[in-house]
Amino acid sequence: MTKRYLLLLSALLYLSSLSFSYASPAMSGGVWFNYRYVSDDDRDKETRGDIADEALILYVDDNQKDRDWRFSGELRIGPGSFTDPANNSSGDNFTLHKAWVAYEVDKNSEIKIGKSQVPFGWKTVNFWPGDILLGGYGDQMDVGVKYTSSANKLSYDLAYYHADDWGETSTDSTDDNRHWGSSTTYRKVQTVVANADYALNKMHTVGVSLQAGKLQDLTTSPFETSGDHSALNLHHYGYFDAITTRFQYIDVQRELPGSTTDIENWRAALEVIYTSGKTSYYIDASFADTDTTGNSSDAVSSHALGLSYNYGPGWMYFEYLTQDGFIGTDGDIGEGDFDAVYATIDYYF
Repeated sequence: MTKRYLLLLSALLYLSSLSFSYASPAMSGGVWFNYRYVSDDDRDKETRGDIADEALILYVDDNQKDRDWRFSGELRIGPGSFTDPANNSSGDNFTLHKAWVAYEVDKNSEIKIGKSQVPFGWKTVNFWPGDILLGGYGDQMDVGVKYTSSANKLSYDLAYYHADDWGETSTDSTDDNRHWGSSTTYRKVQTVVANADYALNKMHTVGVSLQAGKLQDLTTSPFETSGDHSALNLHHYGYFDAITTRFQYIDVQRELPGSTTDIENWRAALEVIYTSGKTSYYIDASFADTDTTGNSSDAVSSHALGLSYNYGPGWMYFEYLTQDGFIGTDGDIGEGDFDAVYATIDYYF
């Protein structure tokens, strides 16, 4: 694994040293690592936690004023890459988090081709706790084509994602993993997404997102797209001087390949951010309940409290997560307690 990392880095450094008369891409990088303490983990009780989840991040951006085309890519290497080696396209702890080519249609519109963020509601502000009970509908990066535009107070997106990652079996949505099957069960394919946000005034913006597509059976050849999925998202943004609020409600429907039971559940999330100078304080609260036949789980909730501090070349994060439930690979609700403390630092150059 180390040898593969070295070869990959050598190739990237070589490419970055080349100079072309017709292009001047900007290359930058970053690194982060994390202290974590899980309260009910016997090892952490003995060792008082661990320092892990290290990652090296490389960025390539080409955005020239005299061209209608631009590119953006992000490569992550290391255990903290928010990727799943068992179910990604590399089979290791490195991944192309994003890689898209964009064409500027006009000053307010563009088309992106490649791996880009799915325009579905909003993404949580916290660093390490992540999407929590939004799992599967949070910070998704899928492969396809996306059109983005705006006019006056309205902004909107229309997208088609052929799959949730590169290759034939990967289910890695980076950062929102392990909520869309696995490389040996099923994956999300042929998904259409629409999103619209309307600014009522300077303080309030409301929006709606829709997605629907197929689920591909990866258990037996010929790997038919015999399942379906759909979801509705209603969301709101509030801006009140130093305070930002966000709310969203999600209705989830999935018909898994080879199953006679439909997955049905709802999610809700509230986020409050208070910013003072270089410091932001935030809480991410999410809730979920299931309507799936045969699932006896009660309603569950999660809360992530934290702060981030901009120290110059990066940010420091201090976060606490507590939850009594989770989202499984089938996209449904499960019960289970989890409490953890995280302290993370990143540095960009």
